[in-house]
Amino acid sequence: METRRLRRLLAAAALATTAVTAGTAAAVPGESAGGWGTAVLAASPPLPWTAPMPAAPGSPLDPLRVPDDGTPMIPTVGEPTSSALDHAKLQATLDATHEAGMYGVTSAVRDGGTTWQGAAGVADTATGRPVRTGMRQRVGGVTETFVATAVMQQVDQGRVHLDDAIGGYLPDVVPGPRGRRITVRMLLDHTSGIGDYLPAAFPSLSEPSAESLDANRNRRLSPRRLVDWGLGAKPTGDPGQNWTYSGTDYVILGLLLEKITGRTAADYITAAVIRRSGLRHTYFPGDDPSIRGPHSRMYESLSGVLDQPRDYSEYDMSWSSTAGSLISTADDLNHFYRDLLTGRLTSQDSLAEMKRTVPVKDAGGTTVLDYGLGLYALNLPCGRYWGHDGSVWGAATQSLTSQDGDRQLTVAMNRTGFQSLDGQGVPIAGPIDNALGAHVLQALCGPSDASSAGSAATTRFLPLTFLAPPA
Repeated sequence: METRRLRRLLAAAALATTAVTAGTAAAVPGESAGGWGTAVLAASPPLPWTAPMPAAPGSPLDPLRVPDDGTPMIPTVGEPTSSALDHAKLQATLDATHEAGMYGVTSAVRDGGTTWQGAAGVADTATGRPVRTGMRQRVGGVTETFVATAVMQQVDQGRVHLDDAIGGYLPDVVPGPRGRRITVRMLLDHTSGIGDYLPAAFPSLSEPSAESLDANRNRRLSPRRLVDWGLGAKPTGDPGQNWTYSGTDYVILGLLLEKITGRTAADYITAAVIRRSGLRHTYFPGDDPSIRGPHSRMYESLSGVLDQPRDYSEYDMSWSSTAGSLISTADDLNHFYRDLLTGRLTSQDSLAEMKRTVPVKDAGGTTVLDYGLGLYALNLPCGRYWGHDGSVWGAATQSLTSQDGDRQLTVAMNRTGFQSLDGQGVPIAGPIDNALGAHVLQALCGPSDASSAGSAATTRFLPLTFLAPPA
Protein backbone atom coordinates (compact mmCIF):
# COMPACT_ATOMS: atom_id res chain seq x y z
CA MET A 1 0.00 0.00 0.00
CA GLU A 2 2.53 2.62 1.11
CA THR A 3 5.05 1.62 -1.52
CA ARG A 4 2.74 2.75 -4.31
CA ARG A 5 2.80 6.18 -2.77
CA LEU A 6 6.43 5.95 -1.76
CA ARG A 7 7.37 5.35 -5.38
CA ARG A 8 5.76 8.64 -6.33
CA LEU A 9 8.11 10.46 -3.96
CA LEU A 10 11.13 8.45 -5.04
CA ALA A 11 10.32 9.12 -8.70
CA ALA A 12 10.30 12.85 -8.11
CA ALA A 13 13.62 12.65 -6.31
CA ALA A 14 15.07 10.48 -9.06
CA LEU A 15 14.10 12.97 -11.75
CA ALA A 16 15.74 15.78 -9.79
CA THR A 17 18.96 13.87 -9.24
CA THR A 18 20.52 10.71 -10.58
CA ALA A 19 18.17 7.77 -11.06
CA VAL A 20 17.94 5.70 -7.90
CA THR A 21 19.59 2.31 -8.23
CA ALA A 22 19.09 -0.77 -6.13
CA GLY A 23 21.80 -2.90 -4.53
CA THR A 24 23.14 -6.05 -6.12
CA ALA A 25 20.80 -8.97 -6.58
CA ALA A 26 22.75 -10.98 -4.05
CA ALA A 27 22.48 -8.32 -1.36
CA VAL A 28 19.10 -6.84 -2.18
CA PRO A 29 16.14 -9.02 -2.90
CA GLY A 30 13.05 -7.01 -2.68
CA GLU A 31 10.12 -5.01 -3.40
CA SER A 32 7.23 -4.19 -5.49
CA ALA A 33 6.58 -0.56 -4.82
CA GLY A 34 2.95 -0.20 -5.56
CA GLY A 35 1.17 1.48 -8.37
CA TRP A 36 -0.01 4.82 -9.60
CA GLY A 37 -1.91 5.53 -12.74
CA THR A 38 -4.87 7.10 -14.44
CA ALA A 39 -7.87 5.57 -16.08
CA VAL A 40 -10.73 6.55 -18.33
CA LEU A 41 -13.96 6.20 -16.39
CA ALA A 42 -15.76 3.60 -18.43
CA ALA A 43 -16.96 0.28 -17.10
CA SER A 44 -14.84 -2.50 -18.50
CA PRO A 45 -16.77 -5.03 -20.60
CA PRO A 46 -17.10 -8.58 -19.30
CA LEU A 47 -14.69 -11.07 -20.79
CA PRO A 48 -15.94 -14.06 -22.80
CA TRP A 49 -14.94 -16.52 -20.10
CA THR A 50 -16.90 -14.76 -17.33
CA ALA A 51 -18.81 -17.56 -15.58
CA PRO A 52 -22.02 -17.39 -13.53
CA MET A 53 -21.53 -17.50 -9.77
CA PRO A 54 -22.12 -21.01 -8.40
CA ALA A 55 -23.47 -21.77 -4.96
CA ALA A 56 -20.96 -21.24 -2.17
CA PRO A 57 -19.42 -24.42 -0.76
CA GLY A 58 -20.96 -25.62 2.49
CA SER A 59 -19.25 -24.34 5.58
CA PRO A 60 -18.83 -27.78 7.26
CA LEU A 61 -16.98 -29.00 4.17
CA ASP A 62 -14.84 -25.89 3.84
CA PRO A 63 -11.29 -27.21 3.15
CA LEU A 64 -9.73 -24.12 4.74
CA ARG A 65 -11.90 -24.27 7.86
CA VAL A 66 -9.89 -23.83 11.07
CA PRO A 67 -10.75 -26.24 13.91
CA ASP A 68 -11.47 -25.05 17.44
CA ASP A 69 -7.87 -25.49 18.56
CA GLY A 70 -6.72 -22.96 15.94
CA THR A 71 -4.57 -25.42 14.01
CA PRO A 72 -4.86 -24.83 10.25
CA MET A 73 -6.28 -27.83 8.39
CA ILE A 74 -3.81 -28.03 5.51
CA PRO A 75 -2.18 -30.92 3.69
CA THR A 76 1.50 -31.61 3.98
CA VAL A 77 3.59 -30.11 1.18
CA GLY A 78 4.01 -32.74 -1.50
CA GLU A 79 0.96 -34.76 -0.48
CA PRO A 80 -0.50 -36.59 -3.52
CA THR A 81 -3.55 -35.02 -5.05
CA SER A 82 -5.87 -35.68 -7.96
CA SER A 83 -6.54 -31.96 -8.50
CA ALA A 84 -4.82 -29.62 -10.93
CA LEU A 85 -2.42 -28.55 -8.19
CA ASP A 86 1.07 -29.88 -8.81
CA HIS A 87 2.62 -29.63 -5.36
CA ALA A 88 6.16 -30.30 -6.53
CA LYS A 89 6.03 -27.56 -9.16
CA LEU A 90 4.39 -25.12 -6.77
CA GLN A 91 7.21 -25.64 -4.29
CA ALA A 92 9.82 -25.45 -7.05
CA THR A 93 8.56 -22.07 -8.27
CA LEU A 94 8.43 -20.81 -4.69
CA ASP A 95 12.00 -22.01 -4.12
CA ALA A 96 13.04 -20.26 -7.33
CA THR A 97 11.66 -16.99 -5.96
CA HIS A 98 13.85 -17.32 -2.89
CA GLU A 99 16.84 -18.30 -5.01
CA ALA A 100 16.25 -15.20 -7.17
CA GLY A 101 16.83 -13.06 -4.09
CA MET A 102 13.67 -12.90 -1.99
CA TYR A 103 14.47 -13.46 1.69
CA GLY A 104 11.29 -15.33 2.59
CA VAL A 105 8.06 -16.11 0.77
CA THR A 106 4.96 -18.13 1.65
CA SER A 107 2.03 -19.21 -0.49
CA ALA A 108 -1.41 -20.70 0.03
CA VAL A 109 -3.19 -22.20 -3.00
CA ARG A 110 -6.63 -23.75 -3.29
CA ASP A 111 -8.39 -25.61 -6.09
CA GLY A 112 -11.88 -26.70 -5.08
CA GLY A 113 -11.50 -29.06 -2.14
CA THR A 114 -7.72 -29.34 -2.39
CA THR A 115 -5.29 -26.96 -0.72
CA TRP A 116 -1.54 -26.52 -0.64
CA GLN A 117 0.71 -24.30 1.41
CA GLY A 118 4.41 -23.77 0.96
CA ALA A 119 7.28 -21.65 2.22
CA ALA A 120 10.80 -20.87 1.05
CA GLY A 121 13.63 -18.88 2.56
CA VAL A 122 14.19 -17.26 5.94
CA ALA A 123 12.03 -15.28 8.33
CA ASP A 124 15.06 -13.74 10.03
CA THR A 125 18.26 -13.02 8.13
CA ALA A 126 20.31 -12.69 11.31
CA THR A 127 19.43 -16.06 12.81
CA GLY A 128 18.51 -18.02 9.69
CA ARG A 129 15.13 -18.92 11.20
CA PRO A 130 13.11 -20.39 8.33
CA VAL A 131 9.89 -18.84 7.13
CA ARG A 132 6.88 -21.10 7.81
CA THR A 133 3.37 -21.41 6.44
CA GLY A 134 0.68 -19.81 8.58
CA MET A 135 2.81 -16.86 9.66
CA ARG A 136 1.08 -13.53 10.32
CA GLN A 137 1.72 -10.73 7.85
CA ARG A 138 1.00 -7.02 7.57
CA VAL A 139 -1.15 -6.98 4.43
CA GLY A 140 -1.23 -3.27 3.58
CA GLY A 141 -3.74 -2.32 0.87
CA VAL A 142 -5.56 -5.66 1.12
CA THR A 143 -7.18 -3.94 4.12
CA GLU A 144 -9.19 -1.91 1.62
CA THR A 145 -11.28 -4.89 0.53
CA PHE A 146 -12.32 -5.42 4.16
CA VAL A 147 -13.25 -1.74 4.49
CA ALA A 148 -15.17 -1.77 1.20
CA THR A 149 -17.06 -4.89 2.30
CA ALA A 150 -18.08 -3.16 5.54
CA VAL A 151 -19.25 -0.08 3.63
CA MET A 152 -21.29 -2.24 1.24
CA GLN A 153 -22.98 -3.86 4.22
CA GLN A 154 -24.15 -0.37 5.19
CA VAL A 155 -25.35 0.10 1.61
CA ASP A 156 -27.35 -3.13 1.98
CA GLN A 157 -28.97 -1.69 5.09
CA GLY A 158 -29.86 1.53 3.31
CA ARG A 159 -27.71 3.65 5.60
CA VAL A 160 -25.19 4.61 2.90
CA HIS A 161 -25.81 5.36 -0.78
CA LEU A 162 -22.93 4.96 -3.21
CA ASP A 163 -23.66 8.01 -5.31
CA ASP A 164 -24.35 10.39 -2.43
CA ALA A 165 -21.78 13.09 -1.71
CA ILE A 166 -19.40 12.30 1.14
CA GLY A 167 -19.90 15.83 2.45
CA GLY A 168 -23.49 14.91 3.26
CA TYR A 169 -22.23 12.29 5.69
CA LEU A 170 -19.04 13.96 6.90
CA PRO A 171 -19.39 17.73 6.32
CA ASP A 172 -16.70 18.55 8.85
CA VAL A 173 -14.23 16.03 7.37
CA VAL A 174 -14.57 16.83 3.65
CA PRO A 175 -16.06 20.34 3.59
CA GLY A 176 -16.84 22.74 0.77
CA PRO A 177 -17.13 22.05 -2.96
CA ARG A 178 -15.12 18.81 -2.84
CA GLY A 179 -17.37 17.40 -0.17
CA ARG A 180 -20.36 18.13 -2.40
CA ARG A 181 -18.80 16.63 -5.55
CA ILE A 182 -16.98 13.54 -4.26
CA THR A 183 -19.23 10.54 -3.79
CA VAL A 184 -18.84 7.43 -1.66
CA ARG A 185 -18.29 5.45 -4.87
CA MET A 186 -15.41 7.71 -5.90
CA LEU A 187 -13.66 7.03 -2.60
CA LEU A 188 -14.18 3.30 -2.98
CA ASP A 189 -12.79 3.12 -6.54
CA HIS A 190 -10.02 5.72 -6.10
CA THR A 191 -11.46 8.29 -8.51
CA SER A 192 -12.00 11.01 -5.90
CA GLY A 193 -9.02 13.11 -7.01
CA ILE A 194 -7.95 13.55 -3.39
CA GLY A 195 -4.18 13.50 -2.95
CA ASP A 196 -2.32 11.08 -0.74
CA TYR A 197 -1.23 11.91 2.79
CA LEU A 198 2.04 9.96 2.67
CA PRO A 199 4.32 12.84 1.50
CA ALA A 200 3.23 14.91 4.49
CA ALA A 201 3.44 11.96 6.89
CA PHE A 202 7.01 11.07 5.85
CA PRO A 203 8.52 14.19 4.26
CA SER A 204 12.10 12.88 4.09
CA LEU A 205 11.07 10.33 1.44
CA SER A 206 11.07 13.12 -1.14
CA GLU A 207 14.82 13.72 -0.61
CA PRO A 208 14.94 10.63 -0.74
CA SER A 209 15.89 9.55 2.78
CA ALA A 210 14.54 7.21 5.46
CA GLU A 211 15.05 9.79 8.21
CA SER A 212 11.37 10.51 8.88
CA LEU A 213 10.50 6.84 8.49
CA ASP A 214 12.98 5.91 11.22
CA ALA A 215 12.11 8.82 13.49
CA ASN A 216 8.41 7.99 13.59
CA ARG A 217 8.32 4.30 14.44
CA ASN A 218 6.31 5.00 17.59
CA ARG A 219 4.36 8.06 16.45
CA ARG A 220 0.59 7.93 16.99
CA LEU A 221 -1.53 9.59 14.29
CA SER A 222 -5.27 10.15 14.21
CA PRO A 223 -7.32 9.40 11.08
CA ARG A 224 -8.37 13.05 10.97
CA ARG A 225 -4.74 14.11 10.81
CA LEU A 226 -4.15 11.80 7.85
CA VAL A 227 -7.23 13.12 6.06
CA ASP A 228 -6.21 16.73 6.64
CA TRP A 229 -2.82 15.98 5.10
CA GLY A 230 -4.47 14.31 2.11
CA LEU A 231 -6.94 17.14 1.54
CA GLY A 232 -4.05 19.58 1.75
CA ALA A 233 -2.09 17.75 -0.95
CA LYS A 234 -2.30 18.64 -4.62
CA PRO A 235 -5.44 17.06 -6.13
CA THR A 236 -4.79 14.32 -8.64
CA GLY A 237 -7.71 15.41 -10.82
CA ASP A 238 -11.34 16.50 -10.69
CA PRO A 239 -13.71 14.20 -8.82
CA GLY A 240 -14.61 11.28 -11.05
CA GLN A 241 -12.00 12.13 -13.67
CA ASN A 242 -9.06 9.79 -13.13
CA TRP A 243 -8.15 6.61 -11.29
CA THR A 244 -5.32 7.42 -8.89
CA TYR A 245 -4.44 5.40 -5.82
CA SER A 246 -4.80 7.42 -2.61
CA GLY A 247 -4.80 6.02 0.89
CA THR A 248 -6.70 9.13 2.01
CA ASP A 249 -9.82 7.73 0.32
CA TYR A 250 -9.94 4.73 2.63
CA VAL A 251 -9.16 6.66 5.79
CA ILE A 252 -12.22 8.80 4.98
CA LEU A 253 -14.24 5.62 4.47
CA GLY A 254 -13.15 4.46 7.91
CA LEU A 255 -14.48 7.71 9.38
CA LEU A 256 -17.71 7.16 7.43
CA LEU A 257 -18.13 3.75 9.05
CA GLU A 258 -17.58 5.29 12.47
CA LYS A 259 -20.21 7.97 11.83
CA ILE A 260 -22.81 5.51 10.52
CA THR A 261 -22.27 2.63 12.99
CA GLY A 262 -21.35 4.54 16.14
CA ARG A 263 -18.35 2.22 16.63
CA THR A 264 -14.70 2.51 15.72
CA ALA A 265 -14.04 1.30 12.19
CA ALA A 266 -11.75 -1.44 13.49
CA ASP A 267 -14.40 -2.71 15.91
CA TYR A 268 -17.15 -2.72 13.30
CA ILE A 269 -15.05 -4.45 10.61
CA THR A 270 -13.89 -7.02 13.17
CA ALA A 271 -17.47 -7.90 14.13
CA ALA A 272 -19.21 -7.61 10.76
CA VAL A 273 -16.52 -8.89 8.40
CA ILE A 274 -13.67 -10.69 10.15
CA ARG A 275 -15.75 -12.67 12.67
CA ARG A 276 -18.60 -13.18 10.22
CA SER A 277 -16.12 -14.84 7.86
CA GLY A 278 -14.74 -16.97 10.70
CA LEU A 279 -11.18 -15.65 10.38
CA ARG A 280 -8.99 -16.67 13.33
CA HIS A 281 -5.76 -14.79 12.70
CA THR A 282 -6.88 -11.47 11.19
CA TYR A 283 -6.98 -8.30 13.28
CA PHE A 284 -6.26 -4.59 13.50
CA PRO A 285 -3.19 -3.99 15.68
CA GLY A 286 -4.48 -0.83 17.38
CA ASP A 287 -1.67 0.77 19.35
CA ASP A 288 0.44 -2.41 19.45
CA PRO A 289 3.50 -1.92 17.20
CA SER A 290 4.29 -5.64 17.17
CA ILE A 291 2.63 -8.62 15.47
CA ARG A 292 0.98 -11.23 17.65
CA GLY A 293 1.82 -14.86 16.93
CA PRO A 294 4.44 -16.36 14.58
CA HIS A 295 5.63 -13.91 11.96
CA SER A 296 8.60 -13.01 9.81
CA ARG A 297 10.88 -10.03 10.18
CA MET A 298 10.16 -7.30 7.61
CA TYR A 299 12.97 -5.82 5.50
CA GLU A 300 12.86 -2.63 3.44
CA SER A 301 15.35 -1.00 1.03
CA LEU A 302 13.24 1.93 -0.28
CA SER A 303 14.02 1.18 -3.92
CA GLY A 304 17.75 1.37 -3.31
CA VAL A 305 17.79 4.40 -0.99
CA LEU A 306 19.03 2.19 1.85
CA ASP A 307 22.38 0.52 1.21
CA GLN A 308 21.47 -2.28 3.60
CA PRO A 309 17.94 -3.61 4.07
CA ARG A 310 16.42 -2.24 7.28
CA ASP A 311 14.16 -4.11 9.71
CA TYR A 312 10.75 -2.44 10.13
CA SER A 313 9.04 -5.35 11.85
CA GLU A 314 7.77 -3.23 14.73
CA TYR A 315 5.96 -0.05 13.79
CA ASP A 316 2.99 2.00 14.98
CA MET A 317 0.58 1.39 12.13
CA SER A 318 -1.72 4.33 12.85
CA TRP A 319 -0.06 6.02 9.86
CA SER A 320 -1.91 3.57 7.59
CA SER A 321 -5.20 3.39 9.55
CA THR A 322 -8.06 1.84 7.53
CA ALA A 323 -6.01 2.17 4.36
CA GLY A 324 -3.58 -0.59 5.29
CA SER A 325 -2.98 -1.58 8.92
CA LEU A 326 -4.58 -5.04 8.93
CA ILE A 327 -2.65 -8.18 9.97
CA SER A 328 -3.67 -11.56 8.55
CA THR A 329 -2.46 -14.90 7.18
CA ALA A 330 -2.51 -16.32 3.67
CA ASP A 331 -5.07 -18.94 4.66
CA ASP A 332 -7.37 -16.34 6.24
CA LEU A 333 -7.20 -14.14 3.16
CA ASN A 334 -8.16 -17.01 0.88
CA HIS A 335 -11.10 -17.75 3.17
CA PHE A 336 -12.18 -14.08 3.21
CA TYR A 337 -12.07 -13.58 -0.56
CA ARG A 338 -13.91 -16.86 -1.13
CA ASP A 339 -16.67 -15.76 1.24
CA LEU A 340 -16.86 -12.31 -0.37
CA LEU A 341 -16.95 -13.51 -3.97
CA THR A 342 -19.52 -16.23 -3.29
CA GLY A 343 -21.95 -13.81 -1.67
CA ARG A 344 -21.58 -14.62 2.02
CA LEU A 345 -20.63 -11.13 3.21
CA THR A 346 -22.85 -8.78 1.18
CA SER A 347 -25.93 -8.98 -0.97
CA GLN A 348 -25.54 -10.02 -4.59
CA ASP A 349 -26.46 -6.48 -5.63
CA SER A 350 -23.65 -5.03 -3.54
CA LEU A 351 -21.19 -7.62 -4.83
CA ALA A 352 -22.18 -6.65 -8.37
CA GLU A 353 -21.47 -3.00 -7.53
CA MET A 354 -18.06 -3.95 -6.14
CA LYS A 355 -17.31 -5.64 -9.47
CA ARG A 356 -18.23 -2.58 -11.55
CA THR A 357 -14.78 -1.47 -12.63
CA VAL A 358 -12.80 1.27 -14.28
CA PRO A 359 -9.71 0.36 -16.34
CA VAL A 360 -6.29 1.06 -14.85
CA LYS A 361 -3.75 1.67 -17.59
CA ASP A 362 0.02 1.83 -17.77
CA ALA A 363 2.01 4.63 -19.38
CA GLY A 364 1.60 2.99 -22.79
CA GLY A 365 -2.17 2.93 -22.53
CA THR A 366 -2.45 -0.82 -21.93
CA THR A 367 -5.07 -1.87 -19.38
CA VAL A 368 -3.20 -3.59 -16.55
CA LEU A 369 -6.23 -4.38 -14.42
CA ASP A 370 -9.79 -3.26 -13.75
CA TYR A 371 -10.49 -1.57 -10.40
CA GLY A 372 -13.84 -1.86 -8.68
CA LEU A 373 -14.89 -0.94 -5.14
CA GLY A 374 -11.98 -2.08 -2.96
CA LEU A 375 -11.43 -4.97 -5.33
CA TYR A 376 -9.68 -5.38 -8.66
CA ALA A 377 -9.87 -7.84 -11.54
CA LEU A 378 -6.71 -9.16 -13.15
CA ASN A 379 -6.78 -11.01 -16.47
CA LEU A 380 -4.45 -14.01 -16.57
CA PRO A 381 -3.95 -16.39 -19.53
CA CYS A 382 -6.40 -18.82 -17.91
CA GLY A 383 -9.13 -16.35 -16.98
CA ARG A 384 -10.19 -13.47 -14.80
CA TYR A 385 -9.25 -13.27 -11.11
CA TRP A 386 -10.40 -10.92 -8.36
CA GLY A 387 -8.54 -9.67 -5.31
CA HIS A 388 -6.14 -7.00 -4.15
CA ASP A 389 -2.53 -6.50 -3.20
CA GLY A 390 -0.80 -4.47 -0.55
CA SER A 391 2.50 -3.61 1.01
CA VAL A 392 3.85 -1.80 4.02
CA TRP A 393 7.43 -1.29 5.07
CA GLY A 394 9.09 -4.65 4.46
CA ALA A 395 6.03 -6.80 3.70
CA ALA A 396 4.03 -7.39 0.51
CA THR A 397 0.96 -9.54 -0.09
CA GLN A 398 -1.24 -10.44 -3.04
CA SER A 399 -4.47 -12.42 -2.96
CA LEU A 400 -6.36 -13.58 -6.08
CA THR A 401 -9.52 -15.65 -6.45
CA SER A 402 -11.31 -16.98 -9.52
CA GLN A 403 -14.77 -15.68 -10.34
CA ASP A 404 -16.44 -18.82 -8.98
CA GLY A 405 -14.37 -18.75 -5.78
CA ASP A 406 -12.82 -22.14 -6.53
CA ARG A 407 -9.21 -21.35 -7.47
CA GLN A 408 -7.22 -19.15 -5.10
CA LEU A 409 -3.73 -17.91 -4.33
CA THR A 410 -2.32 -15.71 -1.59
CA VAL A 411 1.41 -14.98 -1.61
CA ALA A 412 3.29 -13.07 1.10
CA MET A 413 6.92 -11.95 1.15
CA ASN A 414 9.13 -10.25 3.72
CA ARG A 415 11.31 -8.00 1.58
CA THR A 416 10.33 -4.82 -0.23
CA GLY A 417 12.10 -1.98 -2.00
CA PHE A 418 14.50 -4.22 -3.92
CA GLN A 419 13.75 -2.84 -7.39
CA SER A 420 15.47 0.11 -8.95
CA LEU A 421 13.33 2.70 -10.72
CA ASP A 422 13.45 3.89 -14.29
CA GLY A 423 13.32 7.57 -15.24
CA GLN A 424 9.50 7.57 -14.93
CA GLY A 425 9.57 6.17 -11.41
CA VAL A 426 8.42 2.71 -12.51
CA PRO A 427 10.17 -0.32 -10.95
CA ILE A 428 12.40 -2.30 -13.30
CA ALA A 429 11.35 -5.93 -13.26
CA GLY A 430 14.04 -8.46 -12.45
CA PRO A 431 14.55 -12.12 -11.55
CA ILE A 432 12.40 -11.96 -8.40
CA ASP A 433 9.46 -10.52 -10.33
CA ASN A 434 9.76 -13.15 -13.05
CA ALA A 435 9.99 -15.96 -10.51
CA LEU A 436 6.93 -14.69 -8.64
CA GLY A 437 5.06 -14.43 -11.94
CA ALA A 438 5.87 -18.05 -12.70
CA HIS A 439 4.58 -19.09 -9.28
CA VAL A 440 1.33 -17.15 -9.75
CA LEU A 441 0.73 -18.85 -13.09
CA GLN A 442 1.59 -22.28 -11.75
CA ALA A 443 -0.82 -21.79 -8.86
CA LEU A 444 -3.76 -20.32 -10.77
CA CYS A 445 -3.38 -21.60 -14.31
CA GLY A 446 -1.53 -24.88 -13.95
CA PRO A 447 1.38 -26.25 -15.98
CA SER A 448 0.05 -25.32 -19.44
CA ASP A 449 0.35 -21.60 -18.81
CA ALA A 450 3.03 -21.67 -16.11
CA SER A 451 5.49 -23.22 -18.56
CA SER A 452 5.34 -20.17 -20.83
CA ALA A 453 8.31 -17.92 -20.16
CA GLY A 454 6.56 -15.06 -21.92
CA SER A 455 3.46 -15.37 -19.71
CA ALA A 456 5.58 -15.51 -16.55
CA ALA A 457 7.52 -12.43 -17.57
CA THR A 458 4.34 -10.39 -18.02
CA THR A 459 2.38 -11.76 -15.05
CA ARG A 460 3.41 -9.41 -12.28
CA PHE A 461 3.14 -9.86 -8.56
CA LEU A 462 1.60 -6.62 -7.23
CA PRO A 463 0.55 -5.41 -10.70
CA LEU A 464 -0.12 -1.86 -9.50
CA THR A 465 3.63 -1.60 -8.99
CA PHE A 466 4.29 -1.35 -12.70
CA LEU A 467 2.25 1.78 -13.35
CA ALA A 468 3.78 5.20 -13.88
CA PRO A 469 3.26 7.65 -11.00
CA PRO A 470 0.86 10.51 -11.72
CA ALA A 471 2.39 13.74 -12.98
